[in-house]
Amino acid sequence: QVQLVESGGGLVQAGGSLRLSCVPSGRTFSSFAIGWFRQAPGKERELVATIPSPGTTAYADSVKDRFIISRDNSVNTMYLQMNDLEPEDTAVYYCKSWRGTTIYWGQGTRVTVSS
Repeated sequence: QVQLVESGGGLVQAGGSLRLSCVPSGRTFSSFAIGWFRQAPGKERELVATIPSPGTTAYADSVKDRFIISRDNSVNTMYLQMNDLEPEDTAVYYCKSWRGTTIYWGQGTRVTVSS
C-alpha cells in the first residue's frame, strides 16, 4: 500500500514562510508527475503547483512568484516552499503523485496563516 506522507504545516504569521515535504512510502515516484493541492474551509480543492513532466512547472496565479515546487529524486521527496504567506493561503495542503491512471494522495497537512 503506497502512502504519501506530508509534513511541514503549521501556524505562521502573514509574510512568513513554510516548507512542506511529501514522501511516498512503499515506492519511488521519480517517474511520476507530482503536485500540491489545497482545500480551504468551505471551498473546493484547488491546484497550487505541479511538476507534470521533467523540467516543467505550473502554478496557480494566486501563488505564482511566492511558492516554489521542487522534487529531489535522490531522497524521493517533493517540496513546496511557501514564501510571503497570506491569510488567504490558510488551508489543508495535499500532495499528489500520478502516472496514467495510478494516483496517490497524501492525507494533508494544515497551514494556518494569521494576520
